[in-house]
This record gives sequence, C-alpha cells and structure tokens, in this order.
Amino acid sequence: MYNLNNRMKQAPEGVNEPGKKRTMEKLYYSTPYVKEFEGKVLRCTKGKQDRYEVVLDRTAFYPEGGGQPSDMGTLGDANVISVHEKGGEIIHYTDRALEEGAQVTGVLDWDRRYRNMQLHSGEHILSGLVHRKYGYDNVGFHMGSEEVTVDFNGVLDAQQLREIELEANQVVYDNVPVLAGYPDEETLHRMDYRSKKELSGQVRIVEIPGGDICACCGTHVERTGEIGIIKATGMISYKGGVRISMLCGKDALLDYEKRLCQIRSISHLLSAKPVKLAEAVEKLKMESERREFLLNQVYQQLFTAKTEAYPESDQPLLVFEQDLMPVQLRRFCTMLYEQGRGSVAAVCSGEDGNWQYALGSAKGDMKKLSRWLNDNLNGRGGGSSLMAQGTWMAGKDQIMSAFEMLKSGECEWN
Repeated sequence: MYNLNNRMKQAPEGVNEPGKKRTMEKLYYSTPYVKEFEGKVLRCTKGKQDRYEVVLDRTAFYPEGGGQPSDMGTLGDANVISVHEKGGEIIHYTDRALEEGAQVTGVLDWDRRYRNMQLHSGEHILSGLVHRKYGYDNVGFHMGSEEVTVDFNGVLDAQQLREIELEANQVVYDNVPVLAGYPDEETLHRMDYRSKKELSGQVRIVEIPGGDICACCGTHVERTGEIGIIKATGMISYKGGVRISMLCGKDALLDYEKRLCQIRSISHLLSAKPVKLAEAVEKLKMESERREFLLNQVYQQLFTAKTEAYPESDQPLLVFEQDLMPVQLRRFCTMLYEQGRGSVAAVCSGEDGNWQYALGSAKGDMKKLSRWLNDNLNGRGGGSSLMAQGTWMAGKDQIMSAFEMLKSGECEWN
C-alpha cells in the first residue's frame, strides 16, 4: 500500500476537474470539521414543493453522493433540507428564500455530519479489509437513518465476518490518521486502490493505513480512534454475495444500549440471568409445545363428541362455536363434512359483525360457494374446492338466512 502522506495535495478549492470552471469553495474537504461558516448568496431561485435552490460562493454543506446523505442545518433563517451537486454547482435546498448578494451564516447539524463521518470511515475499514483478505468488491453502499448496509460480490460466513470485525476494530484502536487528498497522475497510476468505476481527471483518494485505500468523495474523521467501534449487526445473502449491516460510533453505542434494555426486560420476565436467556427460552418453548399438544388432544376429544352429536345429513350444516382459532375451525369443519354431518359444513366463531368461518365439503366447490356467501355476507376469504376460510362481517341472523337460501337451492355450488 502506498502511504499518501507527503504524496498528496489538496485540490484547488472550488475546482472539480481540470478544465472545469471555478464554482465554489468546498469547505467540507479543506476543513471538514468546520461547524459554522460565512458565505455569499450567488443565486436563489424558486424550486419545486415550496423549496428554494441556493448557490453560495463557499459551503461546508456536503452534497448527497457516494452513498452518503447530505448535510442539513441552516443558512441564516432558512433551514437546509438537502444538498445536491448539479452541473458542477452545490445546490442547497431551503425552506425559504435568501437575498442574492447577501452574506449568510451557515450552521451545520453537526451531530448528523459527525455521525456520517464515523459511519463512512468505519465502512471504509470494513470494506478495505474484506477486499484485501478475500478479494471481494464493495458493489453497494447505503447510509440509512437506522444502519449502514454494504453489499459485496462474494460470500462470507459468520466466522469470517467476525474475524473481519475484530481486525477492523484493531485499526480503530491503533488510532491511525485518515489521509485524504489528490495524488499526482504518476502516483495515482502506481496505486492499487478500490473504486466502483473508471475515473479520470483529479481523483480524491482516502487512505487508512492498515485498513483501506479507496477513491472516495465523502467526509471522514481525522483519526480512526474517533470511529469508536465498528459493529456488524447482520448479514444476509444478496445477489450472489452478501449484504452486511453495520453501525459505528455513537450509533453503535445507542444500539447496544437499546439491545441491553431489551435483554434486561426479557431477563426480568423470564426470571433468568441474561447469560441464561437462551436456555430459559428453550425451556419455555418446550413447555409451550407440550401445552399445545395436550390442548390439541382435548380439542380433538371435544370435536369428536360434538360431531357425534349431529346426525348424518345431506343438507348444509351451520355451526356456531365460541373462541375457536382458525386451525381449530378447519379441524372441526373437516370432521363434520368427512363424517357426513352435512352436504357442506360451515363452522363460525366470533361475534356479531365479525365472524371467522371455515367451509368444507367433499360434494361441491367450496371456492365457488365462499364467493357467493362472501357477496351476501360482506365477507372476505377463499380457498380450495374442498375447504374455504375467511371472515363474514355480518350478523348471526344474516348468516342463518344465507344458509336457508342455500338450502332452497339459490346457489349452485355442487
């Protein structure tokens, strides 16, 4: 790895690439820790959705790009909603107009900016180590309000991710400088740096000794110790590779605090020490499964007795029961129609205006019958030719009347 110290230069402020006109002084590169600055309003025009587009001669507001969200804050009395780069200009989208030619004070939402600096710097280290150790490329990067996600074009397992995480945090502990600048063409040509696309003109390189070297336009902390901690919070398979979720710095601390609060609450509910929670949950699961098994046996006996109480019939059978779950509705309904207690069996459970139902028959099309009943009873649901299930938003009397109509042959379902 090339150490860029003494080999990089700052780009002339306000110049994007050779041959392009001077636009504005980009303080977020030259002095990234500036929280407040003075700037002159060069242009202010009315945009969409009651937003104003403001261009200054200098700015500390970072525009959205490279996976990093834009800065927010204020320009004078105006709130800066978002910032974007367009046609070589930095556009500040504000909630009110600013006078052209006026000097305004810009104040950054520093908590937001510093969070982004911690997250982006931590992502560099993790991505750089994955690339160096396994040769995978970072093919997707997003800094969201809840977490950072990084997509790689290769597969990692849990142990490999843990090792990368430990190495990444060692770079944090080493508190090495984060170097950013514009190498000359000869130096850049000899560098082995990460980049998602082919670059030309001036290329901004960010180097973290022992961690990463990458073409990047984002903002970063000055030393890795400021990142605080790098924590991978999840990993899933994604487009032939993996997507890693991660947090850094204050976000990681707050996430740990939230998780610890949850652990304490669960520990209290289960009367188990935090380190014994998995055992306590496993025991609770086994007890629940046993109770469910015994309950199912009781319901089986109950439904058998109830089924035997109904005579065999070739007429539709409508049954109302209390407090049955959908799976119990299906089971009871199946027993009724399989044992010939009705040409079609319907079991309902609920209350007037909101009934769960199950329809079953071996003699007709339940999908067709459920459509007819749903139309008449303000219902929803469906199923197969043997069984249908859903909800009727109707009174008990309405349901009984519908089945009288069914008995009289007003619906051809069989």
